[in-house]
Amino acid sequence: MAAIGARCCCRASSQLIWTSKRAHHQVAVISRSFATAAPQPPAAASPPRRMPTSFRDKLNAGPAFAEFVSSGPSEGAETTTSSEDAYALRTAMVGPEGRKREITRLPEWLKTAMPAGENYKKIKSDLRGLNLHTVCEEARCPNISDCWGGSSKAAATATIMLMGDTCTRGCRFCSVKTSKAPPPLDPHEPEHTAEALSRWGLGYVVLTSVDRDDLADGGARHFAETISKIKQKAPSILVEALTGDFGGDLGMVEVVARSGLDVYAHNVETVEALTPFVRDRRAKFRQSLDVLEAAKEARQGLITKTSIMLGLGETEEQIWDALRALRSRSVDVITFGQYMRPTKRHMAVAEYVSPRTFDLWRDRALELGFLYCASGPLVRSSYKAGEAFIENVLKKRRSGAGPGDGNAGDAPSRRTNETIGLGGP
Repeated sequence: MAAIGARCCCRASSQLIWTSKRAHHQVAVISRSFATAAPQPPAAASPPRRMPTSFRDKLNAGPAFAEFVSSGPSEGAETTTSSEDAYALRTAMVGPEGRKREITRLPEWLKTAMPAGENYKKIKSDLRGLNLHTVCEEARCPNISDCWGGSSKAAATATIMLMGDTCTRGCRFCSVKTSKAPPPLDPHEPEHTAEALSRWGLGYVVLTSVDRDDLADGGARHFAETISKIKQKAPSILVEALTGDFGGDLGMVEVVARSGLDVYAHNVETVEALTPFVRDRRAKFRQSLDVLEAAKEARQGLITKTSIMLGLGETEEQIWDALRALRSRSVDVITFGQYMRPTKRHMAVAEYVSPRTFDLWRDRALELGFLYCASGPLVRSSYKAGEAFIENVLKKRRSGAGPGDGNAGDAPSRRTNETIGLGGP
């Protein structure tokens, strides 16, 4: 029996070695007797070395994760005392050796805290439960935490995006999905939207939408139905409608303007000279002016509003021309904000505009006669809209005071940068 056992062990060892040679691997054969001695553990294999990549180099050269999520300077960091240092743009060299290039880092004044808070969580949960969309999420807005949280529940601002999350146009600055044939409208969306807003108890809401050129009315009647249902369920909520141009159909503009909303907004987005390069070819600067004028004429006393992004390569004279054209159509409110590139597939940022320049354009807009101007790097068309309008325009009109009584236009403009926390010295 001992001889048979020895032959079996020899045969098994030979087969193991032969198999390892076929696989072109070195196999460590552990010598073991029939006694009770424990076998020696095999040596730990060293991890394979990875070739360096340009992507890893870019990560190492870029800012740390803490710089994006911290709301203030890190511990031990030097605080800047000079306003010139605070507004200075900083650069970094990225890329592998021999192919390095210089990039401009995101300025300090454009960094925001990560979304958090009970109001934020509740709104997000309700949105998912009712299958609703917001431009705050789809457009990757940096102010989502501030707007959804609000200084109080009634001061929170939400921007609901109607008619789905897929647009029929493809503007070069926008991160919303595009398609020639988006899904059909949800007939229950107006009711769900009104229910959600009445549940949240918001003081001010902005309704916007994707462009729906595939619909005969561009979605105007869907817009109007949603506004009507909101006013039925929560009459105290102030409603702003940020619409598209409905393909230039001013009759559809009138349908929305007469639906019971408080503010009609339509964004020109940029100056006239850059419009063909920034917006979809179907969107035209003069057509946007016609939309704003038609909304103003459709209902007496209706506030009209628009927004311009800076940092796309516009000149000072082009901005002046745009402001004069908007005032010639009696536009009441304008906002200025910094263009921020959503992805590398979108337009590159031509310039990071300093907070001082935003302050300058706010003052110039008010001098031209705009009722109100919000201007700052992180300002978006609907950012903190409720805080300004509720206090200074709409509530005064409801109480019987005129739009200019009590310096309604000047008061919010002085507090705009304080609200955002980006004011100059």
